Amino acid sequence: MTPFFLLAFGLSYEAPTAAKPLEIDGKMDEAAWQKAPWTPFFVDIEGDAKPKPRFKTRAKMLWDANYLYIAAEMEEPNLWATYDKHDMVIFHEHDFEVFLDPDGDGLDYFEFEINARNTGWDLHLDRPYKDKGKADNGWEIPGLKTAVSLRGTLNQPGDQDGGWTVEIAFPWSAFNRGKRPAVAPKPGEAWRINFSRVEWQLRVTDGKYEKVPGTKEDNWVWSPQGVINMHLPEKWGSVRFR
Repeated sequence: MTPFFLLAFGLSYEAPTAAKPLEIDGKMDEAAWQKAPWTPFFVDIEGDAKPKPRFKTRAKMLWDANYLYIAAEMEEPNLWATYDKHDMVIFHEHDFEVFLDPDGDGLDYFEFEINARNTGWDLHLDRPYKDKGKADNGWEIPGLKTAVSLRGTLNQPGDQDGGWTVEIAFPWSAFNRGKRPAVAPKPGEAWRINFSRVEWQLRVTDGKYEKVPGTKEDNWVWSPQGVINMHLPEKWGSVRFR
């Protein structure tokens, strides 16, 4: 069976189980990751009508009784991340983002963002912003595990970096808003999910990276949204737990 295929609302991924807990170190070197297929390389958030992303991004998923594991690999010639405090607005710099809606009703969904300094921002939304949804930054993830691994030097212009990888372990107990109980899924169950990568155009000023004035961020995603808006859960893909 192919590990992903196109559905009416986006791509779908078949996530294998991990036989034992993973060490979250950002390196994806356990045997379990070898049997987890890569997603296709990310595309522009608006889809194939837009140019292909400048740098490659792809992701994998695994699960067990305690965690949903997500890993991503990102090409990046300029490793840049200065935000170092939890719940800062991470997408103002380069980042990787996860969006999850466990029961798929478009309500009570979760967002997590992380940068190359391993700084995270977690929030819950009762409904999309277009429906007057409100973001709750007070939602936290006890037991969350994250790690990044860098192929290069962070915040040091003058060399060319290779990129960075991230590993995330979300405990099932974290998804404690909405109708669905915060427990592990049953085999065959599917959740709405999508991934986004925010990338900025940079220049070097006084020996430091900064955004090129007047430019907007690039938004690269696993399952295209069709518009520049991640907060349309009905357009996300899905993960099915094998």
